[in-house]
Amino acid sequence: MESLLGLPLLASANGGEVDRLIVITHWLMAVLFIGWGAFFIFTLVRFRAGRNPRADYHGITNHYNTYVETAVAVVETILLVGFALPIWGAAKGEPPAEADATVVRLVAEQFAWNIHYPGPDGIFGRTAAELVDAQTNPLGLDSSDPNATDDILTINQLHLPVDKPAIIYLSSKDVLHSFGLPEMRVKQDIIPGLNIPTWFVPVLTTAEYRSIKGDPAINYEIACAQLCGLGHYRMRGFMTIETQAEFEAWLVDQGPFLIDDDDEWGDW
Repeated sequence: MESLLGLPLLASANGGEVDRLIVITHWLMAVLFIGWGAFFIFTLVRFRAGRNPRADYHGITNHYNTYVETAVAVVETILLVGFALPIWGAAKGEPPAEADATVVRLVAEQFAWNIHYPGPDGIFGRTAAELVDAQTNPLGLDSSDPNATDDILTINQLHLPVDKPAIIYLSSKDVLHSFGLPEMRVKQDIIPGLNIPTWFVPVLTTAEYRSIKGDPAINYEIACAQLCGLGHYRMRGFMTIETQAEFEAWLVDQGPFLIDDDDEWGDW
């Protein structure tokens, strides 16, 4: 059914519940479409002018339509209460412990994704709005903070290890954005002034994803799912899922954002 719906390849451990809800909802819509379509054709034939030359001012007196509408409302309530709310609660209620996850800050802006890793110490350095410089320090990282000396910043490039929870804290520098990872079944609005966590567990590395898709150049994409300005079309990032060893090697290769003792900002 997922292939018939054209859903992206599922690449997260917690996305199966979302797919299940989508499939059930589409089955309900298919039943309603066929049922109401058949009823419409029946009424065209049953109440055609040739069979009913004179108007009937009493109409149908049974309550079958009420029963059908009640049944549909019950099914929709079950979908909402029995499926959608538990899925939402599991995703938003209790994220994994940060000690067992990869924790990343992602700050959206027109029209880029700024990604902040805490470095080997696992502590994010202080950031301040007055330190923001669009070219050299897009997140306003404070060079005088000892916790900032090993931090890593990237733009539009998110790297995460496979089979490990990823917790991403989302915020915005300007307008409303929406963080979308179709293969992970993640979509979260980013609201200015709020720091919103979202999490998932990737289960397919980028190499495995490319092998399944048969395309050695394809990547997981980060999409902005909310119109955010004239340059919205180019707000496109990429996510690489790799083994833990590959991820750690990538972190070492990136190096800290601060590159010398003169508090000059490095080029990431």
